[in-house]
Amino acid sequence: MAMYDGDSSGSSEEDQLEDIHEEALEQFEQSQEVWEENQRRYEQDVKFARMGEQWDDNDAERRRQDGRPMLTVNRLPSFIRQVSNDARQNKPQIKVMPQDSSGDPNTAEVLNGLIKNIENISKADLAYDTAIDCAASGGMGYFRVDVDYSDADTFDMDIRINRILNPLTVYPDANSTAADSSDWNYCFITEMMPLDEFEVAYPDADPIDFNAGSYTDREALWFEDKSVRLAEYWCRKQEEYDIHQLDTGDVVTDEMLDEMQDTLDAMGIQVVKTRKSTKSVVKRYVLNGQEILETDEWEGSFIPVIPVWGEEVYHEGERHFYSLIHFAKDAQRMYNYWRTTTTELVALAPKAPWIGPAGSFDTDLQNWQVANTETLPFLEYDGDVPPQRQPFAGPPAGALQEALNASDDMKSVMGLHDASMGAQSNEISGVAISKRIREGDTSTFHFIDNMSRAIRHAGIVILDLIPHIYSQDRVLRIIGQDEQPQTVRVNAPFQSKEEMLPDHTKNQMEAISSIYDLRVGKYDVVVKAGPSYTTQREEARNSMIALLQAFPQAAQVTGDLVVESMDWPNADAFAKRLKAILPPGVIDEAQDPQAAALAKQVKEMDAVIQQLMAGREAKMAEIQVDREKLGIDAANAETNRLKAETERLKAEVDAEYKRQQLEIDAAKAMQQDPVDDTPVVIKQMELSHDQAKVEIDSALEERKLSIEEAKVAIDQQRLDIERFKAEADASVMVSEAMAPEIDISIVDLANGKDLE
Repeated sequence: MAMYDGDSSGSSEEDQLEDIHEEALEQFEQSQEVWEENQRRYEQDVKFARMGEQWDDNDAERRRQDGRPMLTVNRLPSFIRQVSNDARQNKPQIKVMPQDSSGDPNTAEVLNGLIKNIENISKADLAYDTAIDCAASGGMGYFRVDVDYSDADTFDMDIRINRILNPLTVYPDANSTAADSSDWNYCFITEMMPLDEFEVAYPDADPIDFNAGSYTDREALWFEDKSVRLAEYWCRKQEEYDIHQLDTGDVVTDEMLDEMQDTLDAMGIQVVKTRKSTKSVVKRYVLNGQEILETDEWEGSFIPVIPVWGEEVYHEGERHFYSLIHFAKDAQRMYNYWRTTTTELVALAPKAPWIGPAGSFDTDLQNWQVANTETLPFLEYDGDVPPQRQPFAGPPAGALQEALNASDDMKSVMGLHDASMGAQSNEISGVAISKRIREGDTSTFHFIDNMSRAIRHAGIVILDLIPHIYSQDRVLRIIGQDEQPQTVRVNAPFQSKEEMLPDHTKNQMEAISSIYDLRVGKYDVVVKAGPSYTTQREEARNSMIALLQAFPQAAQVTGDLVVESMDWPNADAFAKRLKAILPPGVIDEAQDPQAAALAKQVKEMDAVIQQLMAGREAKMAEIQVDREKLGIDAANAETNRLKAETERLKAEVDAEYKRQQLEIDAAKAMQQDPVDDTPVVIKQMELSHDQAKVEIDSALEERKLSIEEAKVAIDQQRLDIERFKAEADASVMVSEAMAPEIDISIVDLANGKDLE
């Protein structure tokens, strides 16, 4: 394989490999010298905080010889877990955005889904969690980006994110100053391979250990555990090449220009500018102490080893990285010492607290000997003065206070107080407790922020690899923001509309138009720190329920969204049914095409129902007309009855009037002389007759008014009948005109246009 090595292009391949191996050994020694202090500090902090090796060797040996207690009450892991678990709950998410006009927002969403799928299948959370835990425990952690086959029976490649379990096996570029590995030009990852596996993997190579810096002889074997130390050597160099700008504004390389030259000449396109540019060429080598065992080309422009730093301090030209607990170790030692002292003083307290004159215990010696361990009903003694029980002095208050002081010192050094650790503190209100917790998070936020920077750089490394690894026409699985997987086709050959129209249906055209080219466009990477999608969903659900409780009217247009955020069985089906009955115009067709299609189907169904209801209303109008006709007939009958009753009453009144008139005439004829009282009777009869006539006339007038009112009501009913007839005729005409469309819509619905 042809190798790239700066000025050694004229030498043979074997000489180039020897030069690269020699350069690697020199760079390794340089890296080991620069990073030795940080690695030593990492090992000490991890042993102290994680392994509990917190007593000085000399003090521990003296205490073992004297038989004195040596307690380790290790409180540091709880502080480390506070930081690492906070990072687990708030995973930064990689976000891709278009950088220039050639970047496509839809393709950016596909890239986001692809990166989430890479993280999912790689179990990247293990890599992230291990790195932040190592950074909090020892000051530095690492994870890496790899490339591997998608499956055992395919040649398709996939990107993977893997963890580096032991940060001490990584030796970064000694000249690096960046907050991530973006400026690394070399890096080493060492590993121990069993001798038998080495002989199988490299049968022609000598099992010579790679120099670890602690051996004077580079060819010394590591015979103690029958293993061979190998080194994975990553090297990045800058390579010059020419770029050319065409008069169309496009920029091409030498290789592209050679391929396109004939086409450009035919089209009259000229090169207007040419300049030198550089690109990063990354290679990977596997070394032992004598030779290069493997050589691989890396498609990306960055060394795919991502550091997660602890607290960084730059002093006298050197970078120092500290863990969360580094400066709290002395307080932890003091805490162990004073807790041990308290235990020791209590253990050395007298076990026989009875004092009395000589001979006082002889009478009941056996019971007195067990009086401090057993409950006895009585004790006997000789002499006049009874034995006196001495009170227990209690635990040493001074030692306990010093232990509390040491505990407070640990909290103060790390900035994590009781409220930050979940314990009850002096704060009473929820606001005060939240502020104290936020202060604790702020004091350790630089660890979380360094994790975010590392994940952002991992996104840059992955985005740089994607056009090379996913360069063929293939179908990929992506994961959306809602954690739901879907498949998309990428990098398919371009097909114009003219080519699609003759042979493709509308659905096929839409599918082809959704093919994304991952090789075109420039994109930026940002990270969004915050709770996971599951946590956001729970918080959103609680907030929506609280909103609906305060504003119930919103449930009519947002009920489907609330149900979609819930996790009980059939929640999705329930949400679909709620969405189907939403009022028109609520669903945004551009955002939810499926819901829009469903809404359109509902509208069509509603139109059919409205048409059917129009015909039903016409029939109901006809029935109402018949009812009104019956009412009019009944009113006419009642009018005729009233007329007959009036005629009968009038006849009776006329007969009564004539009878009374006859009586008056008869009374007048019977009058004999002026003194007779007959005229008085006649006057009374005339008055009665006149009064009766007035009453009869009044009754007749009232009856006439009733008849007139009945006539008016009959006329109004006749007008209503005419109006109902007109409306019924119009409805029947509309129904007859729309009957064919109704039949067609019903047939369409019967043929499969059903709601989900």
